[in-house]
Amino acid sequence: MAQNPITRRDVLKTLAMGVAGGSVLQAVPLQAAEHVHRVIAHEKSHTPAGTYRPKFFSTHQYQTLSSLCDAIIPADEHSAGAVKAGAPEFIDLLTSESKDYQLTLGGGMMWLDGLCADRFGGSYLACSPAQKKEVLDLIAYRKNADNDATLSQGVEFFAFLRRLTSDGFYSSEIGIKDLQYIGNTYLREFPGCPAVPEG
Repeated sequence: MAQNPITRRDVLKTLAMGVAGGSVLQAVPLQAAEHVHRVIAHEKSHTPAGTYRPKFFSTHQYQTLSSLCDAIIPADEHSAGAVKAGAPEFIDLLTSESKDYQLTLGGGMMWLDGLCADRFGGSYLACSPAQKKEVLDLIAYRKNADNDATLSQGVEFFAFLRRLTSDGFYSSEIGIKDLQYIGNTYLREFPGCPAVPEG
């Protein structure tokens, strides 16, 4: 019997090609995203501490990535959040296989640290929570780049990182549970949509 002709590299390269139709994911096809999670889980199961070793980002960049993922989808009473779901690992592994991701994310992190150094005298990680919020509020909205062209790279970087973080989270076991997806389930009657909360 022939072995699977699709290699890890082939699957990872397909991730930059866009979203599969009907997927909730924004940047990568669901099957490829699930494959990335399996590759990471396999790697972690073969290390003594069960840890992931970054493939592209430096230690500082990986810590920055984890902090940003946590800011994008933090843990709450319903879910463990993006970091626990493996979004930083997911993003790092994808980035290690894509020159475009490397330019966007690697360059974006350098830009972010530069902005923080100019404004606050240190890297993003060295900023206080209030300073981090101030910076993220600047790059979270496209209109800010319309008003200040120097923010354009940061806005593009953060928009792309949000999409990848969301994809990493919602294609993980934790993210699927957070969606409360129960699959194809037979219902005798359709209960209708939940009421819209007032407020």
